[in-house]
Amino acid sequence: MKILITGGLGFIGVNFTKFFLGKYKNDKLVIIDKLTYAANKKMLEEFKNFSAFTFFKGDIADFSFLERVFRKEKFDYVVNFAAETSVDKSFMDETTFFKTNVLGTINLATLCLKYNVKRLHQVSTDEVYGDLDLNDNHQFKETDPLNPKNPYALSKVQAEEFLIMYHKVHGLDVTISRSTNNFGKYQASDKLIPLVINRALNNMEIPVFGNGKHVRDWIYVLDHCKAIDLILKNGKSGEVYNVSSHEPHQNIELVKFILQKMRKKESLIKFVEDRKIHDRKYSVDTTKIEKELGYRHDYDFEYAIDITIDYYRGR
Repeated sequence: MKILITGGLGFIGVNFTKFFLGKYKNDKLVIIDKLTYAANKKMLEEFKNFSAFTFFKGDIADFSFLERVFRKEKFDYVVNFAAETSVDKSFMDETTFFKTNVLGTINLATLCLKYNVKRLHQVSTDEVYGDLDLNDNHQFKETDPLNPKNPYALSKVQAEEFLIMYHKVHGLDVTISRSTNNFGKYQASDKLIPLVINRALNNMEIPVFGNGKHVRDWIYVLDHCKAIDLILKNGKSGEVYNVSSHEPHQNIELVKFILQKMRKKESLIKFVEDRKIHDRKYSVDTTKIEKELGYRHDYDFEYAIDITIDYYRGR
């Protein structure tokens, strides 16, 4: 089997690459990555030690480049992690987000169909559903209407809708996963958990938007990788699967929890002006992936936080 991982040097992509190389010893893996600020270039040197690994620097929005790779490598499966993901940046540079997240996905689907790829898996986000009131206990199901609140989420919705349409019209085998917030090793330093840890290590102020009561549901990145692998191999064509380990936490409580773990004072916390549009709460129902595919997460939240803190301490 030969698999293409796009955005394979990003946070989740790096973790999935390590997961794949460790689990599938006889298979071949190809990474495409544009090497933006979010790429982990150090891990590329580690991956190059694997004979089953090949790397191409390039942009999935560049159709000519992408077709050269498809023509040469002849993939069995494609997993698309490649995406612009920063909500704040999406308000300042919408064009880049739609170019990568929508046009790039269209290019992948077109070439997967042309070169007879067995399955294209699209890594999406729970942000496509929009948000909930803080006291709302609803959990979004895969069949719920989508209501994106920022350009990033809107671009992911449009990519999903194109893939479902392409599946129905052309029969391309497509699966989609919508995951909650990931954390773990190799995450970019501008994301909440590594930002808190790194600033605490240096006794720097830790900014928290608004009153800090916004709720995010967290999953350790290797549990997400396990879910993607399961969907890729056993998921039903044309279906969407929510992925979560059901660890909802207010931002302020999560920050305090990490500071307590690190034996740092809460006086490092500084409340800053809230985003103009800031989703209040995310929550998804994972009954589908649990019943249909037997998915269960492996990592205890507190233990996973400990692993993550130790990783950033050791860098």
